[in-house]
Amino acid sequence: MLHVAHEAIDLWQKTETELEEIGLPPPFWAFAWAGGQGLARYLLDHPDVVRGARVLDFASGSGLVAIAAAKAGAASVEAVEIDAFAEVAIDLNAEANGVTLDIRLADVIGLDEGWDVVLAGDVCYEQGMAGRVIGWLEALQTRGAKVLIGDPGRSYLPKARLEELATYMVPVVGALEDNEIKKTSVWRLK
Repeated sequence: MLHVAHEAIDLWQKTETELEEIGLPPPFWAFAWAGGQGLARYLLDHPDVVRGARVLDFASGSGLVAIAAAKAGAASVEAVEIDAFAEVAIDLNAEANGVTLDIRLADVIGLDEGWDVVLAGDVCYEQGMAGRVIGWLEALQTRGAKVLIGDPGRSYLPKARLEELATYMVPVVGALEDNEIKKTSVWRLK
């Protein structure tokens, strides 16, 4: 079960405009984006990826990927977000799914707290953010972390630096995406 926005476009447009006026980000947490759905499915299909591991779900949004990691047997899962509304959504969704997550409101880019597995869904939608995140993820992988990225092939996904592990067709909010069903992939840094 996942609590998400039902009136997607109205919520997105209304809050994007209102939040922009006061300097807050759009409600990315309110939707199950394609990359996160693919990543969650991959973890449930391949629980060995996270079983017994210390996991970071970066840019956790609604908590979907973190919940899947917990259900797949991770020793601990830290769901990290920079949006306080997302923190509430993650907590509600974790409770609804009977899992315990460590929820943290912080920008952790550049930090290395020894996570075994780092999961990042839908983080390559802006050039600046994608570059910053991918550089950090590569540093984590270099020291030994397993890094997986869920992404439907957005513009700033550095495919040449990634290996595709799986592809899924997932339902999305057609008004926010380009279709009702979207192809998404799970990638590993090379």
